[in-house]
Amino acid sequence: MSQWKRIVGIFMLALMATGSVSLPASGHRTQPVDVYHRAWQLVRDNYYDSNFNGKNWNELEHKFDSQIKTTADAHKYVKVMLESLSDPYTRFLDPRAFQDENDAIDARIVGIGINLMQSKDQQKLIINRVIEGGPAERNGVASGDEIAAIDSYNAIGMTPEQAADRIRGKAGTPVQLTLRHGASLKTVNITREEITIKAVNSHLDKNTNIGYITLTTFISNDAAEEFKQALQKLNRADGLIIDLRDNPGGLLSNALEIADMLLEGGAIVSTISRHGRHTDIASGAPVSHQPIVILVDNESASASEILASALKDNGRAIVVGEKTYGKGLVQEINRLPGGAAVHITVSRYLTPSGLDINKVGVIPDISISDKKEQERVARECLKEKIASLKPIRTSSLDLARTK
Repeated sequence: MSQWKRIVGIFMLALMATGSVSLPASGHRTQPVDVYHRAWQLVRDNYYDSNFNGKNWNELEHKFDSQIKTTADAHKYVKVMLESLSDPYTRFLDPRAFQDENDAIDARIVGIGINLMQSKDQQKLIINRVIEGGPAERNGVASGDEIAAIDSYNAIGMTPEQAADRIRGKAGTPVQLTLRHGASLKTVNITREEITIKAVNSHLDKNTNIGYITLTTFISNDAAEEFKQALQKLNRADGLIIDLRDNPGGLLSNALEIADMLLEGGAIVSTISRHGRHTDIASGAPVSHQPIVILVDNESASASEILASALKDNGRAIVVGEKTYGKGLVQEINRLPGGAAVHITVSRYLTPSGLDINKVGVIPDISISDKKEQERVARECLKEKIASLKPIRTSSLDLARTK
């Protein structure tokens, strides 16, 4: 595995990547202060802004040495140090969170198969995704359900991270959820198990011969391969609708590979770091030539935005939906001594047309907020694109028959 994984998205309840670390010389036992100094060094050497967002980084090198006595102290002051950058994406992960990210990369977790979000008033825990075929779905849990209690513990005001700590456990052990849906309450007992996370779902609408691919995450190492399999499965469809709604991103490598499967040529994305600018170019050997419409919303972030803008800017797809989240920064994650880790923003990216979409988002070709209407318009747009190509396809076929 390479030294770092590049992260271009954020996930609820665990995500992202793995990395390696330079440890102290052989024979030297790692001290708590070494953990802090390693984190400081990694930011010094890799942070994308050489001015460190206006922070004098050298001042922080030994600022907390006298206060770091334990590993917990080191972790506390690493957080303080990183927060001084005022960059929400450069952050500390404790060993548990880091392990969760590794599990997500491996596309396998032990749990019940749900993703959570907090309501805007921060009082409710809402299930925003249920993994198909997972233990939660088999027990009647549905997207949109509110978790009112976990093992009889009141969940009002609980963060998704706090809820995850209570829901996690060993495979084969039970957890009890009290769910509210509308005015009704129900209690379900769910047995935790190892779950294989699928990044892609696909199907063919036989009435329209339109293929649908829903890409829920770019985090799994298997995401690009799953997408390729979906394209192969739908190779006889007249056109494709690719749904990136509610997709918070993941690994940059997946976004690049998937874009390359769809583009005839051109730039995919440019990344700009302290060391210069790099542009990834499509190989010109796409897996699919079918017309494409992409669905996005305001939760489509980072890797989703890279894919959507690459296809939009190269004229390969029509983008339908809402303005996307607007995360135009790339992180790498580095392991620290003792098993914790840090995410560090190492570059910003530009779309093929040269736009910086950070805090701005990708603007759809057709802006629609209602999800069902987005899907209807996507179908109509795709049908129009397919119809416009049919005379060309017929002419090619007739020419072949005359030879």
